[in-house]
Formats: sequence, C-alpha cells, structure tokens
Amino acid sequence: MAGARPPPGAYDADIIILSLNRPAETKEAIASALGQRGGEFHVSVLDQGSSPEMLRELIERFGKTRNFALYAASANHGVAGGRNRLAGFGHGQILVGLDNDARFADNKVVAGAVRRFQRESDLGALAFCILAADGQAPDLGCWGYSPTLLPRLRGRFEVTRFVGAGHAIRRAAWQAVGGYDESFFFAWEEYDFCLSAISRGWRILYDGGLSVIHTSAVEARLRWQDERTRHFIRNRLIIGRKWGQSWLTLSPRILGYGLVAARHARLKAAWDGIRQGMTAPIAEVRTMPRLMRDYIKRHEVRHQAPLFSRLLRACAR
Repeated sequence: MAGARPPPGAYDADIIILSLNRPAETKEAIASALGQRGGEFHVSVLDQGSSPEMLRELIERFGKTRNFALYAASANHGVAGGRNRLAGFGHGQILVGLDNDARFADNKVVAGAVRRFQRESDLGALAFCILAADGQAPDLGCWGYSPTLLPRLRGRFEVTRFVGAGHAIRRAAWQAVGGYDESFFFAWEEYDFCLSAISRGWRILYDGGLSVIHTSAVEARLRWQDERTRHFIRNRLIIGRKWGQSWLTLSPRILGYGLVAARHARLKAAWDGIRQGMTAPIAEVRTMPRLMRDYIKRHEVRHQAPLFSRLLRACAR
C-alpha cells in the first residue's frame, strides 16, 4: 500500500510488525523500528483489518520512508499466518518480530541481536527482555519462563521458547522449520516453532540485554476469554500430539486445563479446545531426538514448579 519493498541485495534484518487497529501504539512501534541504528534494516508492516482511517494515518506518516513497506491483507490470518506472510516479503538474514503495542527500549536492540547471531552460528532464535510500560519492571504477562528465573531478567540463559512481543529468528532456522503452523492462528505458535528448531540442532537464547517496552492494550490483558481459552488449550494439545503424546500422557494437562477453565467459568470453551486439540489431524507424528530431550530437560523441565503449584498460579490469574 505504501513505501518500498526490501532492496534486492543483502541486508541485516527484517523488522516485522502485524497491525490491527491500535493506531497510536502501532505508529509508536513503527517509529521505534525505523529508529533502529547500527545495521541495514527494513521494516515491513502487515495490516489485517484496521479501519480505512487508520491505514490512511499510517500512509501519511510513513509512506515515503525509504526502508519501510506497508501491506494490507484481505483477511485476518492470525499471528502465525500474518508473520509467515511478513517473513516472505523480505530476505534479511534475521527476522525481528515486534508487537504493535511494543517498542524497542533503545535504538541498538536490532543491531545487538544481529551481532549475537553472528557470534553464535547455532543460535536459531533470540528471546528479548519484555518490560512493562514503565520501562523498568518486567511485564509478567509476557514472562514465558519459570518464576524462579525472574532474578535473571537482565541476564542470558538458554530456553525452549520466546514470547512474540519481542524476538529475533535466524532466517536459516526459519526456513529449515518452515515458519509457523498457520492452523494455530494465535497461542503457542512460537513454542511450536522453537521445538521444531531445537529438534534440528538450533539453540534458543534469552538475552535480557535486548529489551522491548510493552504497553499492552487492555483487550490483550483479558485472560480466559472463550476464544483465547479454546485456542490456548487446542494448540498446546496439538503440540503434545505432534511429539507423540497420547490421551494418557496428556491427561494431567487436560485435567489441569479443565480445573482452570472451571475457575474462570469457561468450561464450554475448554471442552471445545480439548476436543479440537485431540481430534485435529496431525500431518506427522515426530520422535524427539535424544539431544532434543536432553535440551528440554536442561532448559525447561528442571526450572518448572510442580504441576499442582502451576495450577494454583493459573487459577489465581
């Protein structure tokens, strides 16, 4: 709709942003992306259903910017499908994802991520530190790891996932995996991607020195709505089934989801998620290589609280 496609030659990174309303936050996110320094970057925005007025605002504000492109989809493809399309518009060595209600904490975040990938050839993806609106405290709603790791907010450690609000992926890893599973729409698509990357020998790193500030919109803070509940449960069960888990091995998770959904009066949505998650077709049931199992034990399982404690915490949300 506006701007210019990425240049034909090599460049460092594509910064990708999905847009759906939130005009003020989206403009701030784009300005933050365009303000990144220390490399050759291109910013691509895909709008998935905003009002014509908002699109006009974006075109007027950024349409003549050299390293910027605005695209519009005819339908909302969700987070997974939207990011897949954005990735296909460019060819930078690194894909940097930023939510449209977030902004980079400084103008060297993307350059720092590029340097990290250059130094570590087996690094597949980077999880950024996601801060609350004050730019100081962690955004606990976007902390995708064990609470025991919170004291290491500004440190570095290997993980099995990243949170989509701020992250980076090596394009070679992206291509090896094939991007996100578009059937997920939203919820768990990043974890699904990371497991596939880990199975191929890529590492995932959390880097607390690379930060975004997340001014999350009110609707994103609402938990256990019907659609969110259904997608959340459905997609997590599909991931388990992709890696060979049966009804029996998934039953503690299913029971836990049912208890949490009952606490939030979302039993029908939970049942729909369970039914869809356990009946959705799986193209390929995979076996975890030993190195992958060891990686998950070291960087995920050993940090987890007991299941009962996690259920109590989920019920309290």
